[in-house]
Amino acid sequence: MATLNDDLHGNAPDNSPVALLIIDMLNDLEFPEGPQFLEPTLAAARQIKQLKKQAKALKIPVVYVNDNFGRWQSDINDVVNHCLHDGVRGEPVVRLLKPEADDYVVLKPKHSAFYATTLDALLEYLNAERLILTGISADLCVLFAANDAYMRDFRLNVPTDCVAAGSPDDTRAALAYMQRVLKADTTPAAELDLAALLPTEA
Repeated sequence: MATLNDDLHGNAPDNSPVALLIIDMLNDLEFPEGPQFLEPTLAAARQIKQLKKQAKALKIPVVYVNDNFGRWQSDINDVVNHCLHDGVRGEPVVRLLKPEADDYVVLKPKHSAFYATTLDALLEYLNAERLILTGISADLCVLFAANDAYMRDFRLNVPTDCVAAGSPDDTRAALAYMQRVLKADTTPAAELDLAALLPTEA
């Protein structure tokens, strides 16, 4: 449906039925459970990096949705610089997934990617109908985002190898819930055919 400002004043040039969301991966992992998160998060980051590369080749927009960690005056550059230069546990993860100039960034104050953020408006301008959700934590922020996306009638992919939680059991349980209740496709990124998610040319 046409709107008064279809191009978001020129700042959202992409138009795609699919969008890749990277949730909370720009993270210092300096919380009590951080040591348990590091290895699975790093493994997920490696897969997300490859998925992001494939998405960009297909002109699928990439949206980082990241916690502001309660710092209301911060921006994403502050978060990235902290993670890269302050000797934090999450540094190798952020080095793998540092945002690029043409990526979109949404800062969130709470668990869901949608709550009190600009994500709804951005996805509307992008004409997105399917979301590929990746990131941490599978059983918290990814799950909350998936619930909210499902209620907005988005179709969902949550690749099993692109999410992580504090334990493998927590990750498996969250994925099983999203597959059963939210009808999410949990095909691993290593097996996911992104091109098949896009409409074929008439």
